[in-house]
Amino acid sequence: MNIYDVSKKAGVSIATVSRVLNGNANVSEKTRERVLSAIKELDYTPNVFARGLGLNTMKAVGIMCTDSSDIYLANAIYYLERELRRFNYNAILCCTGNDAGARKSCMQLLLDKRVDGIILAGSQFICRDAGVDGYDYIIEAARELPIVLVNGRLDGNRDGCRLYSVLCADREAVCSAASQLIEAGRRNIVYLYSGTSYSSLNKLDGFTDAMNQAGLPVRPEYLRQCTRDIAGARGSLEALYSSRMPFDAVIASDDMLAVGAVKFAFAHGIRVPDDLEIIGYNNSVLANCTEPELTSIDNRVELVSTRAVRLLIQVLGGGSAPPLDIVAAELIKRNTTKF
Repeated sequence: MNIYDVSKKAGVSIATVSRVLNGNANVSEKTRERVLSAIKELDYTPNVFARGLGLNTMKAVGIMCTDSSDIYLANAIYYLERELRRFNYNAILCCTGNDAGARKSCMQLLLDKRVDGIILAGSQFICRDAGVDGYDYIIEAARELPIVLVNGRLDGNRDGCRLYSVLCADREAVCSAASQLIEAGRRNIVYLYSGTSYSSLNKLDGFTDAMNQAGLPVRPEYLRQCTRDIAGARGSLEALYSSRMPFDAVIASDDMLAVGAVKFAFAHGIRVPDDLEIIGYNNSVLANCTEPELTSIDNRVELVSTRAVRLLIQVLGGGSAPPLDIVAAELIKRNTTKF
């Protein structure tokens, strides 16, 4: 059974059935009872797509992410879905992986499902490696419906393009953290990072900003790109240690990498934070799982996600919204630093 059968049974239009399903007050009580009776008799279970046929909305928002097992993205998805439910919107989640073709296919799938808007969760959708043409599918989709990027940014000032960004001030956050380490006397600071996404490169820029402001050299050998796991971070530090290059602090672009730094220190009997200070990023559950517990930059994933949904709802309601909304981060000091 589908909405067409209910419409035929009740002798009303599909739009009327949709209004009844959505609780719209612009339906007479007699007609409402007739539709509800038909639904009961046909044992019809409505779905989000059927409800949208007679209205100009599916009350559904697509969420795209690259990897839902990632701690940051998993939290972002949770907060996005929770906030969407508060506004009576359903979420359709697409996990794309890192393949460009899969991302385009998922975007088209959501467009075909006639969602009201799309949220791109995570900065991996905006990467230096993609080139300008790599974003065409996002820009074209934004001509059809509003798209909000969470922790990524594209120029939304294009004809007929509804493109918005809500992000954390990553660059400023890392710059501030590195500056505090420098002020505390640390000079040989290693920066660990794992990718070239929009957020990752902003963090790297923040680190170099702090070094430049302090008049310290930015040594390429201390900028360590590694795989985004504990072993990758630990291996990068092992290589420095083996080459007898001294370092007295580590800033990591992700808590996972910072955990690798803690494990490295433990393996070599290096005292944390006395001999080596460590700062992570994301303030994830991992920050509380190490001994000592990690100092970490909180990128406010809940606030960023909540603002992203509210911005989208405002646009869907016919309102205007700024193309860019920036949230300040916060350094959560624990036991891997002593400044």
